[in-house]
Amino acid sequence: MPPTRATTKERSAVRTLLRLWPYVRPVRIRLSVAALVAIVASCTGLVIPLVLKWMVDGPVADRDPAGVWLGALYLLLLGIAEALLFGLRRWLVARPLSHVEAGMRADLYGHLQRLPVAFHDRWASGQLLSRATTDLMLLRMFLAFPLTFLLVNGVTILVGVLIMLAQDWTLGLVILGPTIPVVWTCVIFENRYADVARLAQDQVGDITTVVEESVLGIRIIKGFGRHRSQARAFRELVRTLRGTELRKAHMLAMIWGVIVTLPEVAIGAALLWGSIQVAEHELSAGTLVAFLSTALALRWPVESIGFLLAMSQEAATATERYFEVRDALEEGADSLSSAGASGLVAQFPAPLWGAALKRPERGAGRDNMRLRRAGAVNPHRPAADDGPLPSAPEPDGIRFENVQFRYPDAAPDSAPTLAHIDLHIRPGESMALVGATGSGKTTLTALIPRLHEATSGRITLDGRDITAMPREELRSLVAMAFEEPTLFSASVGENVLMGAEDGAGEPELARALAVAQADFAHALPQGTGTQVGEQGLSLSGGQRQRLALARAVVGRPRFLVLDDPLSALDVHTEAAVEAALRDVLADTTALIVAHRPSTVLLADRVALLSGGRVTAVGTHHELLRTNAEYAHLMSGEDHRR
Repeated sequence: MPPTRATTKERSAVRTLLRLWPYVRPVRIRLSVAALVAIVASCTGLVIPLVLKWMVDGPVADRDPAGVWLGALYLLLLGIAEALLFGLRRWLVARPLSHVEAGMRADLYGHLQRLPVAFHDRWASGQLLSRATTDLMLLRMFLAFPLTFLLVNGVTILVGVLIMLAQDWTLGLVILGPTIPVVWTCVIFENRYADVARLAQDQVGDITTVVEESVLGIRIIKGFGRHRSQARAFRELVRTLRGTELRKAHMLAMIWGVIVTLPEVAIGAALLWGSIQVAEHELSAGTLVAFLSTALALRWPVESIGFLLAMSQEAATATERYFEVRDALEEGADSLSSAGASGLVAQFPAPLWGAALKRPERGAGRDNMRLRRAGAVNPHRPAADDGPLPSAPEPDGIRFENVQFRYPDAAPDSAPTLAHIDLHIRPGESMALVGATGSGKTTLTALIPRLHEATSGRITLDGRDITAMPREELRSLVAMAFEEPTLFSASVGENVLMGAEDGAGEPELARALAVAQADFAHALPQGTGTQVGEQGLSLSGGQRQRLALARAVVGRPRFLVLDDPLSALDVHTEAAVEAALRDVLADTTALIVAHRPSTVLLADRVALLSGGRVTAVGTHHELLRTNAEYAHLMSGEDHRR
């Protein structure tokens, strides 16, 4: 879940909105020009009452038809100019604001890719989706309209009031009478509306979460006949949101009533007083017409204050929600920069963004691996033709040295999930990790690519501390296959080649599919170009698992971590996959979470994890003879997680 929802009274809307400046700065000139054009357009409308005054006191009073037609022409030209200027303002802001929204969305997505797994464990996905969609839409609308027109209307009201005071200062004071109560009402409204706006946007995130979970879990809902209860729960959330939106509408109605009623009363009083002055020949009819026309022209700028403030508060809340995610600490300083993330988003199709950001282009650390793949030389010796290569670390495999791990949200006095882990997987060796449910096997495997950070202790790959390695280099050396496979809405080939270097093609794809016994992909309607659909649910569980395994081995990784990757396979398919995997494991250092004896036999040695500790290490047959717990686990009585 996201952090506790902050009380909006504790923050300033203006200070919050100023955080948008880094995104607005590149287009500030165009937005400033658009605001200036809007001010000129709005003030052009205030010239119309002055033309009316001239017409009433001049051509109309003198019964001059030519003068009346000339005045009408002036009014027409002013109206056309005002319309054209407002159209120009709209054109000026459309492109830059779409750029701002796209940039913010790309930065948010890139930032999400660099946040630690623990962050995603705490946050509901719907809350993140609403920040990337609804909240950014509100921000674009704010930049396009309220931001400009709060300034434009303010200037228009000021200029209009000066014009009215210049016409007749006594009538001007009558019009200014409601100013204090209107301002007081706006201040009260702003404070109260901010809380309700935040609540509504959080509730939209809750609804988005329910919708997403219902779509992804539709098989469970239908399988257990829970569609009615899910519908009831959804209706309850919608009813709650409806109540919040009605509170917003009620507050808007209240401020709208005050802002509309008081100025209307003031205009009526000014009309009465002005008519008396005209009747007593203290004021010309043209001046009264010009004054009232100016007052009526200011109705829109004054009446719009309410919903402009409401939209500004919603934008401030959206900004606050956006930066709640952007302010979350990333995995480390070595992560991709925001600019780099935005570039990747622009280069890759949407289903592959996550893969592109999680597995960026390999650097020099993979040069030796490329040579080995080409079959040219020993990866740890310089090639004769290519000159000396950077010295490679001496092979040492994977080492855990007194490693402990406790989940960030765990109570400080609780026992650690993993404690005093000392384990050495030798270079080129495959080690099976066996343990009962809840012993910490999956957690231990997640520490190697730093999906979780060890609380204490040290993990090394070929003698290099993983905390001293850039994450992109670390994750280019380590490939993983999870028990619960995740496929993206992309083709079979694209899903598999996510695990390979840029430039990998059909030969690598065909080899990986053969290793994973996933040749079924060639028989799909469009072969390996077949789209697998969201989460790969168009495939069976075993097919998804084999494609995930193919993705792990396609890049010929130096280190391979397999978290029970064969659990969904039948006995015959499992045997075929294991036979093909033996060739892969001969060229890599691997840690394999295993529950079946057949999977354990793939490994050279076995480590028994019990209660978060490694209690025994040895070959399968040694542990069967000497360790009762291991013998019990392998007896078939506890093969489930």
